[in-house]
Amino acid sequence: MSVLDFIKEAGEKLFGGAAQAAPAPDSGAADAAAKADEANRAAGAAIEDYIRKMGLDATALSVQVDGSQGLVTVFGVAPDQATREKIILCCGNVQGVDKVDDKMSVNVASAESQWHTVVKGDTLWAISQEAYGNGAEYNRIFEANRPMLSNPDKIYPGQKLRIPPKA
Repeated sequence: MSVLDFIKEAGEKLFGGAAQAAPAPDSGAADAAAKADEANRAAGAAIEDYIRKMGLDATALSVQVDGSQGLVTVFGVAPDQATREKIILCCGNVQGVDKVDDKMSVNVASAESQWHTVVKGDTLWAISQEAYGNGAEYNRIFEANRPMLSNPDKIYPGQKLRIPPKA
């Protein structure tokens, strides 16, 4: 369990700034707080929906968003480490999210993956060469990040990827 950093400006556009919605200038403090709470709940629900859309799930999965801090906190029990890490990626690779506080656990423990933040010019081949000493193993990284990645050629700067341990 830890806090992982993400690039706030990169990622899926799930709620178009709803997590950071500002109240109208003439709103009172209580009204502003209520609007912020509503926006945060809607953002949490959007991320939960995205996780399920990716075919991932965890027992008692719950996503809480604090849009003013760009912070997502995720709770639940994943069936395995890979699912846990993919859920964390679904939470963090969302535009407007700066950090993910991982409060998840797993039913079946295994080695944790390393993380890589994509920079301009990166390819899965180059990342694989760096991680494993063999660019031809890029498909391991691609498969480790499915279903969020649909094509090994479609990664973008700021995206965080799982790099599974060497076999």
